[in-house]
Amino acid sequence: MDTRALGLTRGTLTRTRPPAPQDGDPDAELIARVGRADPAAVRTLVARKLPRVLALAARLLGDRNEAEDVAQEAFMRAWKQAPHWREGEARFDTWLHRVALNLCYDRLRAHRETLVDEIPDQADPGAAPDAELEARTRGEQVRAALAALPARQREALVLTYYQELSNLEAAGLMGISVDALESLLARARRSMRAQLGGAASKEMS
Repeated sequence: MDTRALGLTRGTLTRTRPPAPQDGDPDAELIARVGRADPAAVRTLVARKLPRVLALAARLLGDRNEAEDVAQEAFMRAWKQAPHWREGEARFDTWLHRVALNLCYDRLRAHRETLVDEIPDQADPGAAPDAELEARTRGEQVRAALAALPARQREALVLTYYQELSNLEAAGLMGISVDALESLLARARRSMRAQLGGAASKEMS
């Protein structure tokens, strides 16, 4: 399948809000249609899931280009899995998050190097107002502090804070107990507060 036709090429990614939680798997019917190679269903799935997968990968990897590569690979695996998907074995959203996480870990293990911040948007050549400069500086500090966390602490924080998953959902994705997740979160927040100090670290509380 040509990923360019699905809006997966760089520079064409847009953000949409995820659907509201529902009983059962809210994606079951859509995945069945994707499995039957329904083009409209494929486009709907991309619009529904891509922003969150991309955000997850970008936070974990700290690199927008690599995040887009991970998102594309995750969706290619989804296309292959869709014809064989059986409702009830797992929620599709959970499966897709797990695939994206594993792809991110593969890249982190391959690089064995310090994570870098996301490439910033093109800056205005003029001097930025004080408030804008302060917000930009704080954002860069938060990204740097997040990148410096151990991988499991960073994953726990990204899933619960940025992906807005419940502790139970995040623990399930990570294959750990809720108590273990909460321990990771506590250590991550302590590290963030130690690195950031001041008001910026309160965002992670």
